[in-house]
Amino acid sequence: MAEEHIIKEGTDLSRRDFLGTVTAGVAAAGVAAACVPFVSSMNPSSDVLAKATTEIDLSGIEPGQEKTFPWQGKPVFVVHRTPDEIKAMEASPGGKDPEPDSKRVEKPEWLVVIGICTHLGCVPNKTATGWLCPCHGSVYDNSGRIITGPAPKNLHIPPYHFVAENKILIGKA
Repeated sequence: MAEEHIIKEGTDLSRRDFLGTVTAGVAAAGVAAACVPFVSSMNPSSDVLAKATTEIDLSGIEPGQEKTFPWQGKPVFVVHRTPDEIKAMEASPGGKDPEPDSKRVEKPEWLVVIGICTHLGCVPNKTATGWLCPCHGSVYDNSGRIITGPAPKNLHIPPYHFVAENKILIGKA
């Protein structure tokens, strides 16, 4: 025999519907409140946000000299290129990943590249003609373009712009 639900006389169905709706709303609010810490944990930490941009004073870098600066936990090579280096790089199309030198610099005398080999993430060493990755022998020229070795791409260019004649800002501002 089928079970029958009998509603007693005088039972207020609208009150029952209201209680069900309120209970569902409170449960949804509880689930949303429980998710907030998880979603917040995916945001960058304050130390990463503090390093989102880096301002670099170029006045202490002499022609022919390279200095390394940290940006978002990565080394950034800033090179004050000599006129001879600029001419050589403008005349060279690059190697495995050809790209004109003019597309890799804002001002020809300043090269700014992320100093991480595009093969396996090693930090290349500066040489007279560019950089050499000691791990697997990738060779980059003085424009950060890959010449030989297993690296598939040129050294990456970080987002940067000149904020003054001798100052650059690395990162998006």
